[in-house]
Amino acid sequence: MAGRLLSDFGPILCVGLVIEDTILNVPVLPSGGAKLYATARHVTGGGPASNAAVAIKRLGGSAVFAGRLGNDATGDRLEADLAAEGVHCQIRRYADIASPSSTILVDDTGERMIIAHTQPFPDVAENLGLPKDCSAVLADLSWPAGALAAVRAAAKMGLPSVIDADVSRHPPEVLLPILDAASHVVFSRAGLRALSDTADIADGLGRMARTTQTLLAVTDGERGTYVAAADEVVNFPALPVAAVDTTASGDAYHGALALALVRGDACETAIGFATRVAAMKCLRAGGRDGLPRLRDMMNFTEENQ
Repeated sequence: MAGRLLSDFGPILCVGLVIEDTILNVPVLPSGGAKLYATARHVTGGGPASNAAVAIKRLGGSAVFAGRLGNDATGDRLEADLAAEGVHCQIRRYADIASPSSTILVDDTGERMIIAHTQPFPDVAENLGLPKDCSAVLADLSWPAGALAAVRAAAKMGLPSVIDADVSRHPPEVLLPILDAASHVVFSRAGLRALSDTADIADGLGRMARTTQTLLAVTDGERGTYVAAADEVVNFPALPVAAVDTTASGDAYHGALALALVRGDACETAIGFATRVAAMKCLRAGGRDGLPRLRDMMNFTEENQ
């Protein structure tokens, strides 16, 4: 695959959440009851799978997003925003359910607190299929039936599939079949703790390895990525940056990882690329709006070699 451009590959199907984010900048995150005054306010589209789709498109790939929205003005804006980014949409709209929304507080160090409001959609994968010439699947855990259908279809075709395994409202018995069917599962630290019932990364990955045959990893912010390899856990360091806003950095990571796997990169190379993309996102405010483009990444890579 050497020498091929990312645009030469078929689309990556991204399955999961699209949500409207209201991002408020505050000096510090609250630890209890408080009245805060925001220094800035920004409204943008968000959601792990949909942000990953935008990241893939901005990095030179092709993406299709599949998800659910309400039949309301918020849903109209979110679908239009994805289309404006060049992401093709397969979105089921529901008349009696409000589109998801969230408020995100971002402090002066770039750390964030997310408060989401999402009404439950029916957990069915109505006619969800892989797009023509699909090259990979990426899914979050917000829509279990959709994620499971997509990763199983990818497995049948021998395609890579990446699961963004963050904290989920769904129980382990619903989520574990998705992880088992995927080729790559990347937990957040909190997501691994919730599913493995331990705060220790090595122990948590070991427990999950006993339930799945996939490649398992966990991202841990400035401490980098930990990957389960044979009988050990290998750490891939993060790039040290002065973070402005970590919102959507994990989404950027997952999108970049899927792109690298499509390109045929080895594990170490793919994680390195995803790490650089996530670091670049942390240097920019605005959640999805700060996701880097390919030209930005080329300059960033040259500056950090």
